[in-house]
Amino acid sequence: MYSQMQRRHVMADRFTFPHLFKACTKLSWVRMGFGIHGKVVKFGFGSNKYLRNALIYFHANCGDLSVACALFDESARADVVAWSALTAGYARRGNLGAARQLFDEMPERDLVSWNVMITGYAKQGDMMNARWLFDEVPRRDVVSWNAMIAGYVSLGDNLMALKMFEEMRSVRERPDEVTMLSLLSACTELGDLCAGQMIHSSILEMGSGYLSILLGNALANMYAKCGSVERALEVFRGMTHRDVTTWNSVIGGLAFHGHAEEALDLFEEMLRLKIRPDEISFVGVLVACSHAGKVEEGKGYFNLMRTRYTIKPNIRHYGCMVDILGRAGLLNEAFNFVDTMEIEPNAIVWRTLLGACRIHGNIELGRRASEELLRIRTNESGDYILLSNIYALQGEWNGAEEVRNSMDKSGVMKEAGCSLIEANNISVKQFLFDSKS
Repeated sequence: MYSQMQRRHVMADRFTFPHLFKACTKLSWVRMGFGIHGKVVKFGFGSNKYLRNALIYFHANCGDLSVACALFDESARADVVAWSALTAGYARRGNLGAARQLFDEMPERDLVSWNVMITGYAKQGDMMNARWLFDEVPRRDVVSWNAMIAGYVSLGDNLMALKMFEEMRSVRERPDEVTMLSLLSACTELGDLCAGQMIHSSILEMGSGYLSILLGNALANMYAKCGSVERALEVFRGMTHRDVTTWNSVIGGLAFHGHAEEALDLFEEMLRLKIRPDEISFVGVLVACSHAGKVEEGKGYFNLMRTRYTIKPNIRHYGCMVDILGRAGLLNEAFNFVDTMEIEPNAIVWRTLLGACRIHGNIELGRRASEELLRIRTNESGDYILLSNIYALQGEWNGAEEVRNSMDKSGVMKEAGCSLIEANNISVKQFLFDSKS
């Protein structure tokens, strides 16, 4: 629209420019923002308070912070908007020391300035300071709560994120889509289906019944990764609009939970609808082929990925192919495949081969896989135990004892077993092997 104004020689005024700076900030159009700044100076609007605040906001967030500081210093009496904009600029650049100094010096603080600091600390993982400010803020809004919940999720403290949501509900603060996306991520990481279903109910309570692509994808992904593929498919089929991420979530969920045929059928449906698969799509497909023992189909999809879709295989694709060949007992072919990989095989690839050697009782190839694996890492007890078991299953007890002795000399301790369960349909509980709690 602004470009059309310029082409028609329509003069922008002091009311037009603030909206332009807001748009440039949102789109991170730095060059255009600088150009518009030049026009503000040229047309003599530089002293306008609202325009100056818009300029400070633009430069603080995506332009030149030194320009924002100069404009702020030139202001005869900066208001709370200017203070908040400059504070936000420092916080978003990770300079929380300067941001906190400005925050502490503010003549008055609005909710925006409080949220800027809470969000800044949360994004840096400093949840102690974030929580302190959160508890001190005179009035909170959904942005305040979202910052705290997202902060805990990014730190991996997903249970605390769910606890924050309970606090949020107790004070009747209405959540939004951002809240729900963070919470679904927490449930997915925890594998907590019950909590995920509760969040789904909260989403339905929010309103229209229409699921955005982002929320739909997060829901389908949560159900799929928590093992409820039926609910994942239900969400998938109920979505008005889908993208490749939607398809990937459900295909991957079906594949990883033993529904290989359904995963491959869904992938073929995706291709019929002319939706271009990406590298994640093919991970799900290759996992499905591995679990179903479809060797030739797996090879076909691997070649399809490379030729028709020109997707360069990554380590996950190679790992899936090794698993497909290894499960089928094609150990020599699997080793030849690894030898011709275009990237360096990692520990997971060699561990997959070692596991296949154990299943099929091939000591010679198992020893080679183990040597390569221990060359990459020497601190995983399971790697030693796997090779030891290969010897033991073939009755070669001297070899098994030698591996155990090598493990002891390396100072590697066997890790305690761990189980996760849902107790009384309420939450996830974790138990170590020797735990009595």
